[in-house]
This record gives sequence, structure tokens and C-alpha cells, in this order.
Amino acid sequence: MTMAPKVRPDKIALIPAGIHVDGTARIQTVDSSTNPRFYGVIEKFDELTGVPVVLNTSFNLQEPIVQSPENAISCYLRTQMDVLVLDDFYITDRDPTPR
Repeated sequence: MTMAPKVRPDKIALIPAGIHVDGTARIQTVDSSTNPRFYGVIEKFDELTGVPVVLNTSFNLQEPIVQSPENAISCYLRTQMDVLVLDDFYITDRDPTPR
């Protein structure tokens, strides 16, 4: 993310949340051979929306960026996040009571 190229004008409306006020974006690419799971997420998102782009944002709320599963769960429970995906787990439950 050392460059912030101009986004083509015809693509700005497709990814408005990822575009800076000057029309640039800090892009990151994902290769299927080095990160097949995340690449698959992007492919599926493209199939569903026609947009092969996902927005990467900081995972935190008024604290340092999450750096462990414990931090991720704590942040998830204190925020209005819809879902937490942690390795092979897809979490939507906020009830901390063990089952």
C-alpha cells in the first residue's frame, strides 16, 4: 500500500467507500496461490455483486488494532459488527454464556 493511484472515473461509483477525496485509492492485491481463502472470498463477492473488490479497514474501536483472537472477540462483542470470521468460524452470536 505504498501507492495511491487514481481510480478510473467509470469505477468510482462501484467502490465509493474506498475512494479518497482526490479520486485515488490505496490498493492491495491478493494472489490465489499465496492466499487462496481470501482470494475465494473476493471471487464470491464478485459473483454476487459484480464488483471484485472488498474494503480493508482497521479492526479496532478506540484501541490498538486487533492482534489476537482474544482481541478480535472482545472488539466484536463491544461493537455493532454483524459477523466475526475467525479462521474456520463464522460468528454471529453475542451471547457470552457457554453452551
